[in-house]
Amino acid sequence: MISWRIFMKRSTFLTCLSILLFGCSSSQHSPSLKKLEQLSGGERVGDAVSLFWYSDHAGSPYSASDYIQSDFDGGYQTSYRWQGSVLKELVREGTQTASENVLVPFKVHIRFDKNGDAVYQQYRLNGKVLPLSAESLNQYKNQANAIVAAVKKQDKQGLELIQGVWHGDHFETCSGYEYERVEFNQTLPGFVINRLSDLDNYMAFLGKVKNKRVYVDELLVLADEEHECIARPNLIPES
Repeated sequence: MISWRIFMKRSTFLTCLSILLFGCSSSQHSPSLKKLEQLSGGERVGDAVSLFWYSDHAGSPYSASDYIQSDFDGGYQTSYRWQGSVLKELVREGTQTASENVLVPFKVHIRFDKNGDAVYQQYRLNGKVLPLSAESLNQYKNQANAIVAAVKKQDKQGLELIQGVWHGDHFETCSGYEYERVEFNQTLPGFVINRLSDLDNYMAFLGKVKNKRVYVDELLVLADEEHECIARPNLIPES
């Protein structure tokens, strides 16, 4: 079995969320988890790996999260929240390159009104508070919409984010399910094949489970077995 350090649910979800803006709480109630459609996905672009989680309510986006990691540019995680079809809030934190390619911490918190205009914004870079340009604000909104589009497209293809440990003769997901048959739908480099044949490895990939068999469509992360399963970021506090 997977050790307690990596035995984590691959997704954690917001159970209720009260919207607090300018000191006034919203009269709308959050939908129950039973009414939320939960999707996940991911992609690899160059050296950057992206993992996505998405919650949909009655055909409209409700919340989303991402986890981005790059070998050279640091990484970050974000939580997004919508009201209706309008992005209302996002919180992002992580590291980014500064002068001389040094990684420094940053955090962004933005709230939008019903028209999509930023009514609150805070950007902290290495302890300093800096302004956000209109272009940056639009980029954040575009990134949120891109997550929704990517996850829905992958879901239509029957794909989802799957995490777990390959033990050499079987795969155990982070939620404790075991599968003896694993098929890769992509050509893997020789060093990856050798590693999978000799060692226990944590894997995160875009794939699906069908007929008690795991199909790996795109391998996103390959690490030693001590690597913790990546839980869905939840950076927006419940109010």
